[in-house]
Amino acid sequence: MNLRFDGMRFGYGTNGFSNHRLTDALDVIAGLGYVGVALTLDHHHLDPYAPGLARRVAGTAARLSALGLSVVVETGARYLLDPHRKHAPTLLDDDRELRLDFLRRAVAIAADLGAEAVSCWSGVLPGHVSRRQGWDRLLDGCEQVVKAAQAAGVPLGFEPEPGMLVADLAGWHALHRALGTPDGFGLTLDLGHCRANEAVGVAECVRQAAPHLVNVQIEDMRRGVHEHLEFGAGEIDFPPVLRALTDSGYRGLVGVELPRHSHAAPEVAARSLTFLRAASGQPVGPPSQRRPGREPRPSGLDELRAALLHPAPGTRSEGPTWLRGALARVAAEPARIGGFFAAAGRRCGRESLATAPGWSADEAARALLLSALPADEVAGQARELYRHGDAAERRAVLRALPLLPVGPDAVDLLHDAIRTNDTRLVAAALGPYARHLDAAAWRQAVLKCVFMGIALSAVDGLDRRADRELAAMLAGLSAERHAAGRTLPDDAARLLERLEKGN
Repeated sequence: MNLRFDGMRFGYGTNGFSNHRLTDALDVIAGLGYVGVALTLDHHHLDPYAPGLARRVAGTAARLSALGLSVVVETGARYLLDPHRKHAPTLLDDDRELRLDFLRRAVAIAADLGAEAVSCWSGVLPGHVSRRQGWDRLLDGCEQVVKAAQAAGVPLGFEPEPGMLVADLAGWHALHRALGTPDGFGLTLDLGHCRANEAVGVAECVRQAAPHLVNVQIEDMRRGVHEHLEFGAGEIDFPPVLRALTDSGYRGLVGVELPRHSHAAPEVAARSLTFLRAASGQPVGPPSQRRPGREPRPSGLDELRAALLHPAPGTRSEGPTWLRGALARVAAEPARIGGFFAAAGRRCGRESLATAPGWSADEAARALLLSALPADEVAGQARELYRHGDAAERRAVLRALPLLPVGPDAVDLLHDAIRTNDTRLVAAALGPYARHLDAAAWRQAVLKCVFMGIALSAVDGLDRRADRELAAMLAGLSAERHAAGRTLPDDAARLLERLEKGN
């Protein structure tokens, strides 16, 4: 049985590094091999009330980008707002305006960081506040925060928390309905809480929550006990849970949430990633030795996210904000992708991306939009977008295919592209997804590249797949051209010579 869950993106929470400076925590987390971070705004970690906030946010954004780390913003600092009351004030307290101000600041910071989501929760119902009054306060507060998040283009992930007014998935659904199911109001799912607090199994919780997920937290836990435990110290069977998460189509961060383990943060973080990689079938190996400050070379969707959602400090563009909102809307309403897909060039630009070689901004944005779709809708939507799109949109679909969970289901798009006389479409069709072309079709496509003057460097896996039959076809073409007083392009001539020598 194949237990590898490709696309699983593990992050680590900075609340588990409370004894580290934020810059040091990010360096350690990235150096261990995590691809993201759940950043809890706190006194020592990007304090939203300390002087020089804009400068510090810009510096953090640059550091995240340099390390290749995606980010979600968490708002669960214990004593940031009141030194005497843990987590207070909440949206349920008499002095809740301070919490609302904090959440608005968190949304603004998240927008500037290019965060994938902002996470928040209801709070514990105060003893002097009735449940009805608490619920009314929560609705009013959430409506205000949702408006701020929508304006900033940042998805809001509301987390059910044991012991709070909204304690479980049923409570989240009730809140979601009461708010009128607003755009951008999603769900932060803590998998440990599911074990401690829900009547059904953790994997089933994932399946029920899937349509609304914007953020996932992970740790071990025991039934009935709200205590965040290291993996293996609780009762969760993780492989089927991670499989359910992958099958759900969720592509956001899965952030380790171990806030009481800061005393041994680097060791705990290293053990956690080793466990999660093993549970998800990913290669374990030793931790990567990524040097702080050196630009990593990510690949695929992570590279595109970093390039578009974490622009260089000082960049003035609406693109990242627009794209974050578009991704959230597409994840919630897949049928809306067409409008966003067409607008990507205008909203994100068409310039080449320095940190994602070979990609333009509009192509990368369209690939990310396709990746935001539920897994079972990707192939169908890709086919529709290709058939009804202009040349740039079609090329973006072709370039995105190898990054998407479509298997060979969209190979008909390659056949269509190869039949055209558009050199950019033919070249895009011979990228990594062309591994799904059968040998005969692939050889004909390579020969068409030679006819059209397309550089053979565009053909992915050429050295691996070139064979005697391709050599014979090239030799025949060479003879025809020689008779007409013409020659093969240099790269084709070199390939033919190499193949003939190999034979």
